Parts: sequence; structure tokens; C-alpha cells
Amino acid sequence: MNTPTPHWTTLVDVSTLQQALTTSGHADAEQGGRIRLVDARFSLADAEAGRDAYQQSHLPGAVYADLNRDLSDLSKTGQGRHPLPDSDVFRHRLGQWGITPRDQVVVYDANDGSMAAARLWWMLRLLGHQRVAVLDGGLAAWRAAGLAESTDRPQYPSTPDYPGRFALDQQIDAAQVEARLQQAPGWLLDARAGERFRGDVEPIDARAGHVPGAVNHPFSSNLVDGHFKPVDVLRSQLQASLRGHPADQVVLMCGSGVTACHLLLAMEHAGLSGARIFPPSWSGWISDPSHPVSNGG
Repeated sequence: MNTPTPHWTTLVDVSTLQQALTTSGHADAEQGGRIRLVDARFSLADAEAGRDAYQQSHLPGAVYADLNRDLSDLSKTGQGRHPLPDSDVFRHRLGQWGITPRDQVVVYDANDGSMAAARLWWMLRLLGHQRVAVLDGGLAAWRAAGLAESTDRPQYPSTPDYPGRFALDQQIDAAQVEARLQQAPGWLLDARAGERFRGDVEPIDARAGHVPGAVNHPFSSNLVDGHFKPVDVLRSQLQASLRGHPADQVVLMCGSGVTACHLLLAMEHAGLSGARIFPPSWSGWISDPSHPVSNGG
């Protein structure tokens, strides 16, 4: 008898994943999909570090997704440091990895999901894939549990390109952000660290500061010891930042549209559903010198 495919949509913990893999493995099932693992480790300081680490060791059966090569199109201009690739390109990549709409996908990175597991989680959701979750605690939690790793690089049979197109209604562009600048704070959350939001420092982008009226909610505030906080704590802290705005009217941003996905993951896990991402984020906003900028708290 076939084991039913899991239905994890936000987070999955190490013990639950390990038990499911032990029960069903990665094998295809006639009715239902497979558990497919994707390693999305990445370092902004060294773009090859994640791939190198994957080649040294990873969860058994995992394929590798590179933030720059697979989850972005760096040839695009004016859309921030990590522009989304065209949906057709991403759909083809999923087909090369052998991922289908039936599969339960689990994405992980080195630890907390911010670089860049949550980004891939969001991109799959843009295509309508609901069975996708981030491994809470990432590879660090897997290793802390003493579980097996592998150096093998699996070659799954390619499948047709994943069906669908990126949902435009789950994204916001700069014109839509600019049109809401006069609204009361809480509708736009910025996931960057406080010192970058305030403009105290800016080690990455060409200009420091934030979009006027944005509220700073650093993605790191969703975490404790590399794991997401309990749901009730997340919800309370996020609601404080929203300042009464409904979750489905909220826009999320960061430096380049990567850690904003981590903030979206926290909101969805906390039951605050429907927020949208501004993919170009700060690096895209400042590419137009006419866009206003604020500094300070």
C-alpha cells in the first residue's frame, strides 16, 4: 500500500521529516508524489560557498538550487540585486530536477531558512505549488540530530516543465509601493537588520535608508537559536508590526527580495496569510533616483 504524500506548507521539523523519509523514502508512488529535498545554501560573501558545501555533504537525495543561477536572473537591470527569473526558465529548472506538482518539496539551507530556502519556498508558491515547506533549523538541526548525510549528487529523470506561470497578484511593483506611501505605517514591512533600515550602515547597496513609512521587522526577530519561534509568539510580534493592517493588505521587502520571503514564511506559519512581496526591494527601489528615501528609526 502506498504511503500518502505529506502535506507540509510552511515548516517541517527534523524528526517529522526523518520519520517520513524512513517510511516512504524518495521513491515515486502510483497515487501521490514523492518527498523531494532541495539544498538552497548560499552566502552573499562568497557566491560559490553554498555549492561547494553541497558538494562536500548534504541531505541524502537532495538536489542543489543556487540563489544566483537558479532563483534569480542577474542579467535583468533595475529590478534589484536578485531579480526573479522568468517563470518559463524556473519551470524548466524544476523539470530538470524532476519536481512535479504531486511532490512534497522540502527546502533547507545552512540553518534558519533565510539564505535561501524561503526564497525557493516562495517561488514554488508563485507557481501554485502548495506542498512545499522549509526545514526548521536547516542543515544545522539535521546535524544536531546526528542524522546521515551524503556526498552523492542524485540525477533524477527529467520531467516536463512544471506547469503554470508566476502569480502576478502575489507580487508588488515599485509603482504600487509609491502609490501607498501616504498610508499609515504597518502596510510595508522591511525585513533587513535595524542598522541597515535606519541607514546607520549600508555594506551592500549603493544608498542607505528605507522606503518612507516602512516599519522595520528584521527577519531575525522571527527566530530563536536558528528555529522559528512558537506560532503564538510569532503572531503577537508580527501583529504589533502590522499596526492593525490586515495581513492580506501588507507588502514585504528587504534588500533584494530574499529575506522578505523569510518574513512571509513566518507570517503564513503564524496564520497571518496573504501578504505580498516587493521583489526588487530596497536595491530595486534606489535604482530610480526619483524614489524618496528616509533615514533613522
